[in-house]
Amino acid sequence: MNMILGSIIVFASVLGGFAAGGGHIAALWQPFELVIILGAALGGFIIANPMSVVMKSLKSIPSLFTGSKYKKADYLDALGFMYDLFNKARKEGLMGIEGDIEDPSSSALFQKYPRLVKDHHACDFISDYMRLVVSGNMNPFELDNLMDIELNTHHHEAEATAHAVQRVGDGLPAFGIVAAVLGIVHTMGALGGPMEELGTLVAAALVGTLSGILIAYGFVSPISTMLERYAADETRYLSCIKACILANIQGYSPQVSVEFGRKTMSSDFRPSFSELEQHLKGSK
Repeated sequence: MNMILGSIIVFASVLGGFAAGGGHIAALWQPFELVIILGAALGGFIIANPMSVVMKSLKSIPSLFTGSKYKKADYLDALGFMYDLFNKARKEGLMGIEGDIEDPSSSALFQKYPRLVKDHHACDFISDYMRLVVSGNMNPFELDNLMDIELNTHHHEAEATAHAVQRVGDGLPAFGIVAAVLGIVHTMGALGGPMEELGTLVAAALVGTLSGILIAYGFVSPISTMLERYAADETRYLSCIKACILANIQGYSPQVSVEFGRKTMSSDFRPSFSELEQHLKGSK
């Protein structure tokens, strides 16, 4: 919704202001200028980034219109799962959860929380660190450091798409100048012709500069900021799970352990204590 609404406002403000000042909107339609700008930007994007980043960028396009995949329900599912997992480990011992963490796809406990199962990063994160807990070879401080290393690595990898898109946004005004210069070159070749033709060619060249700047600051740079926020959302989600695991291995009860996780959540998603308690009771 933000993407659609923001785009409408950008177009309405720029085109509406231009038309209100007496400009002719049709004069701004210069498709060949767009071919130069967008084509050069795409080529530079492919040159600068590995194909994995290029493919991730393409796959991220739908999320621009659907928003972040992490909602309040996802956090509640994660906390509910951690609560059930810790309770099972308390009742049956750590070996009792070994089957669940070794094969989440066939675990009844995991399948009880479909939102969590769909997130393979979260499932792998839980499985990997609960295996270490079951093995009993690491203390909480070592586990905390190892989790931080993985989260930092994962966050930088997730941000690679946002940074790549931002660099495209930084270069678009320059590509707009390239299109404008090519337009002027075209205009120089038409010197001596009718003034109306020269005026049309100069206007087309200037539209190249306008298009590069408008696309860069009206769309591409805001999109990179949005992708960066999505990467941060995923890191916060995994940090919530991390807090639950660390609290549990330090001896806190399942109820208190998930409370640690609740405290890491942003105010937009964080349920009240009583709301979380009711959710956990429902999960039973």
